[in-house]
Amino acid sequence: MNDGHPLIGIPAAGYSDQEYATTPMNRFNANYPAALAACGALPIVIPLALPEHLLAAIYGRLDGLCLAGGVDVDPAAYGEAPHPHLGTVDRLRDETELALARWALRDDLPLLAVCRGIQLLNVAAGGTLWQHIPAQLPDAIRHDYRLAEQPWDRPTHRVTVGPSGLLARLLGEGEIQTNSFHHQGLKQVADGFVATAWAEDGLVEAIEHPARRFALGVQWHPEGMFRTDGPSLRIFEGFVAACRNGAVGAP
Repeated sequence: MNDGHPLIGIPAAGYSDQEYATTPMNRFNANYPAALAACGALPIVIPLALPEHLLAAIYGRLDGLCLAGGVDVDPAAYGEAPHPHLGTVDRLRDETELALARWALRDDLPLLAVCRGIQLLNVAAGGTLWQHIPAQLPDAIRHDYRLAEQPWDRPTHRVTVGPSGLLARLLGEGEIQTNSFHHQGLKQVADGFVATAWAEDGLVEAIEHPARRFALGVQWHPEGMFRTDGPSLRIFEGFVAACRNGAVGAP
């Protein structure tokens, strides 16, 4: 019993630092649990590299799944060779998140996917990615800002939200301002999903699955803006509401 506070799992990011270079470790961006907790959820971090039966046992207790940002998805997962500008990949994280995303889609478990998360979700459902936007889409606007240039809560470009669907119900149709910290993006949107938001250059910025009660991916980082930006907060409020009782909030 979670007493009205849905239990939402967030797979960890793996890394090894210089001091513990030979020790597998998990790290996490604390903005995600902060945003979920602010909306009444109980966030938990899911470690990587668990045996499948233990990962499935954790999954079976969740009310929702949040896929966070991070390193590049291995292009082997969507049948492509690596681009020369492919960044770091983490196959253990890919394996964990691909399994969780596919289970969530199968079972209609509410799912929110952010930045790398939208890319992982798209791949899990059969879609593909641009591996390096500056090289493969030379007319694109800049998407790959760094925190040293732009803090989490400072928007860098406009995103147009389409006239219908889950995201429009949460935010309303029209333009929003978002941050941007990615060099990859969605190429072929997976079957069953629809694009519902776009950057100024036409790059897909949000996808959702209309046959699921809440399966939404966004390319920006609302967890970095939720304290000061109403649309970012409403994304998390809507997600937590769906995890709690299947309801999706309106603007």
